[in-house]
Amino acid sequence: MHNNKLYGIAAIFDNPDKIIAAAKKTVEAGYSKFDVNTPYPVHGMEKAMKLKPSKLGFITLVFGLTGSFLALFFMYWTMSLDYPMIIGGKPFFALPAFIPVTFEVTVLLATLATVIGMITFFFKFPENHHPLHDTNYMKQVSIDKFGLVIESVDKNFEIEKVKDFLNSLNPISIEEIYYKEKETYSVLEPRFLTFLFAIALVTSGSTYFILNKLLYMTPFNWMSEQLKLNPQKPSELFADGFGMRNPVKGTVARGFMPYLAKGQNNPTELLENPYLITEENIKLGKSKYLTFCSPCHGNYGDGDSRLRGQFPNPPSLHSQRARDFKDGMIYHVIVNGQNSMPSYAPYLNVEERWAVVNYIRVLQRAKNASDSDIQFVKKENLNNASN
Repeated sequence: MHNNKLYGIAAIFDNPDKIIAAAKKTVEAGYSKFDVNTPYPVHGMEKAMKLKPSKLGFITLVFGLTGSFLALFFMYWTMSLDYPMIIGGKPFFALPAFIPVTFEVTVLLATLATVIGMITFFFKFPENHHPLHDTNYMKQVSIDKFGLVIESVDKNFEIEKVKDFLNSLNPISIEEIYYKEKETYSVLEPRFLTFLFAIALVTSGSTYFILNKLLYMTPFNWMSEQLKLNPQKPSELFADGFGMRNPVKGTVARGFMPYLAKGQNNPTELLENPYLITEENIKLGKSKYLTFCSPCHGNYGDGDSRLRGQFPNPPSLHSQRARDFKDGMIYHVIVNGQNSMPSYAPYLNVEERWAVVNYIRVLQRAKNASDSDIQFVKKENLNNASN
């Protein structure tokens, strides 16, 4: 039923060319409050209707930038102010590491704001009492017809003039659309409450049954009862009852040579440095030293730890004892650890360990340069200046 208040006059056409032409002529006739309904997007319709760019993009932009700011601020606050930590020599505010999270939060907020803004502000959701709903016009344009509606709120709207104008466009039919009587229902209506209770009962009951019963029945229990041994779990398969097995004594991984002096404080046999001090090797050693060694030993090996109060400061790498170490001894300390320094074998491969050794030698020589070293540098500088 309708309340005799006219919403608009609707015309139906049978092909996209006609609806495009009708939209153009409607604009030329001076009508601005009209809309077009089609069963699928029609290319060029926005130009024919002379639609202005949507403001939805501003919502996307604002909330996207808000997501970026919130993500960066949260990570800055937690890592730099609330709980500052140095991890692997990185700065407190490690921007490259924060970019993935920032990107994800930006996309998340922008997407949610776009969808919610489109549905609520632009489509006025939930507008389930729109005059076009459940009309013969909407049923046809939802299948294979094309429709145009001129609304009664248009400043040039006169019912007879609009009908004459639409008839001049040669439509299939014309229909008057009226506002419907608004129906309201109480939330506390017994039928609604009964339905709501039934839905809640079925949902909670089925959820309980699936999660607590069904998943433990054959064949649905394959996830909870797998033929495998979990860490720290006992086993009936082995005589000692342990599920976790140690490697067979004396075996090593294929292509891997274990470090034979591991666990020794003062090994009698030290490895020889197999890597020459090249520019590439020093560059690698500097990178790994600054990442793993500098937080405690300092950027130049002076023992000026950036972790004051958290760990005891290590001795300087420029002491006579450290300079007298063989390359193999420095390598041994990296692999085995010493005092409060843990082993860095899990973090550095063989080449990287020797590269760090070579870089330490460079630091030691730079800080304890001999007269011949200084004369050589002066000579090199003069040659470069003359060239």
